[in-house]
Amino acid sequence: MKPPAKPRILVVGDVMLDRYVTGVVSRISPEAPVPVLAARHEENRPGGAANVAANISAMGGGATLLAVTGEDRASVELEACLRRYQVNTLFLQDPEGGTTQKTRLVVGAQQIARVDRDVRQTPQAQQRLLDEFERQLKDHDLVVFSDYAKGALDRLPEFLGAAAKLGVPTLVDPKRSTPAFYCGAFLLKPNNAEFAALFGAYGSDEELLAKARAAIEALRLEHLVVTRGGKGMVAVSAGGSADFVPTRARAVFDVSGAGDTVLAALAVELSAGHSIAQAVHCANVAAGIAVSRPGTCVVSQQDIDAEAGGFHPEQAKVLTGGQIETALASLRMQGKKIVFTNGCFDILHPGHVRLLKAARALGDVLVLGLNSDDSVRQLKGAGRPVNRFADRAEVLAGLAAVDCIVEFDAPTPLEIIHCVQPDVLVKGGDYRVTDIVGYREVTARGGQVLALDFHDGHSTSRIVEAISKAGG
Repeated sequence: MKPPAKPRILVVGDVMLDRYVTGVVSRISPEAPVPVLAARHEENRPGGAANVAANISAMGGGATLLAVTGEDRASVELEACLRRYQVNTLFLQDPEGGTTQKTRLVVGAQQIARVDRDVRQTPQAQQRLLDEFERQLKDHDLVVFSDYAKGALDRLPEFLGAAAKLGVPTLVDPKRSTPAFYCGAFLLKPNNAEFAALFGAYGSDEELLAKARAAIEALRLEHLVVTRGGKGMVAVSAGGSADFVPTRARAVFDVSGAGDTVLAALAVELSAGHSIAQAVHCANVAAGIAVSRPGTCVVSQQDIDAEAGGFHPEQAKVLTGGQIETALASLRMQGKKIVFTNGCFDILHPGHVRLLKAARALGDVLVLGLNSDDSVRQLKGAGRPVNRFADRAEVLAGLAAVDCIVEFDAPTPLEIIHCVQPDVLVKGGDYRVTDIVGYREVTARGGQVLALDFHDGHSTSRIVEAISKAGG
């Protein structure tokens, strides 16, 4: 039986590349009274409409991102970010423009500065975007407009009119203060300040509902969803129905990008045919996850299921390469020390458990690179592994010492080490430290490489041999 097709969601709007440079400050510059950041890690993340598209894909939607970028390195780097989340990109490059970039300098959990390179789209680029939108529209189930007021959606009424002609629902995250600009949208999602700028301030929930219902009628909207920070969300629909959704109690780390996450969750839920009430409740869960993480982040369906209580924590530890990068970037920005080790772990024995406990004690997070079944077969020969990857991963994920597991298919874990960029690299056994795969890469970044004591008397091969003799 074929899995159900993913909803086809077209995301249009202002994209940007979010850079995070993390490090430590130990001195003040002799040139000026400013801190000197000794950079330890640099990461690119999708921002603006690109963050919306990445979240849609991670939540199970089929996301296509249509946007204008420059003919520059930032465009290439942004596209590479989006490939990690399997977003289909339609970038229209403008030789006269560029790609908006925001670089954040971070120490521990504290952002100490931000450098912006803002680019507005030219009228020629806006026309190309509208023309391509009209060509793409018929192939999609729903359209999301992410407006950051950088020019891509200056002609939004024309985009909305084209979608209305084909009956394609449209969701809009507004940044303008002219209500008529959003006339005919299927759903409008302002935050509290944007709602007040569009429709006027309010002093009570009753006044909010009255203004929302008047806006729905005047602008021919189907739904208006207002995000209100600590007060949760309010969804008002044509016909008068309203739903107040309280915020889920969580420690708030960073609100940047939370609106993108809400918009993405609404798009995925509505395009899948779910009710507005269900969509808003799902978006509320996703928003709670987003604000508990540093910086703009991607929230997956796995994250939402885990938060809602419908997912096993052991399964949540097994991540793809793209997911591990996102998870570790958030942890690293909180000042966490990342430890990495790897192996086949075919039949778990006390030597394995002792190694993993010792490795975990060297830092705050232990990432385990686990050989795929093909990789084990290449290393150990026919008849191995005894236990398939899914079973090995489930058993290892049940150990308190293991925080994350990522599969690798190559004979060595070098590619995963590049992805994880650990602070400490650990192997068990009588290795010379300099012979450990990844030694050069980790030490070049200032990391540490250790060979931990080998525990005699414990071996998967010995266990397999003993079982074979007993069976013979």
